[in-house]
Amino acid sequence: MKIKTIGIKNIRYPIKVREKNGGLQETVAGINLRVSMPRQYRGSCVSTFLSVLNKYQDALSAEIFPDLLAEIKEELQAESAHMEMTFPYFIEKTAPVSDTTSLMEYTCRFTGGIGKDEEFILSTWVPTTTLCPCSKEISDFGAHNQRAEINLNVKCRGFIWVEDLIKMVEASASCEVFALLKRPDEKYVTETAYKNPMFVEDVARRVAETASLHEEISWFSVSVESFESIHKHSAYAYIDSDEMR
Repeated sequence: MKIKTIGIKNIRYPIKVREKNGGLQETVAGINLRVSMPRQYRGSCVSTFLSVLNKYQDALSAEIFPDLLAEIKEELQAESAHMEMTFPYFIEKTAPVSDTTSLMEYTCRFTGGIGKDEEFILSTWVPTTTLCPCSKEISDFGAHNQRAEINLNVKCRGFIWVEDLIKMVEASASCEVFALLKRPDEKYVTETAYKNPMFVEDVARRVAETASLHEEISWFSVSVESFESIHKHSAYAYIDSDEMR
């Protein structure tokens, strides 16, 4: 029985990710790593995986990712190498009225391949607020709103900071969300969402429109899931840039 692909899965590993402000953020990533190897070179590769990860852990970024994969490919004399690295990323946010600061958590992922399927995909999952246009239209007062999650995946011609992708996504919903709000901030968030009602389809289209105009993005997919507050189900929308052509 021929087995060409071997690897490791669900390794939790401390890494440092470059921040837009010039700093390094320490976090912990869940890593899946696999290689496709000729028969004559197959054997244990775990030590090689961990050795290369250890070398690059101090400053991982989209720019460095291809170098890491190339080194693993060369060390193992593999035909191709592929890695997924998912990690929490924290950004300091300022509340809209009180200027209270807090750390907001976002899930991010680097996905890359070198060899047969060379590509790099940057992914982020962004929590937002959506407010239902129908509810606002039919109600004498009020409208139901809910938290939604937007997943944006992009392939880049150049370099894009995670912070910029997150900011772009947050601007596409009824309102962004914050880890910490005072009463005046709650009023602002509630009223902002009320003035900007959107279905999940509207949010997906707005993210897609912005991404399609970004000169550094060559491909993207966006999905939006709204965790409905008055239904047991979620509402969902998905757009792939390949399907827009």
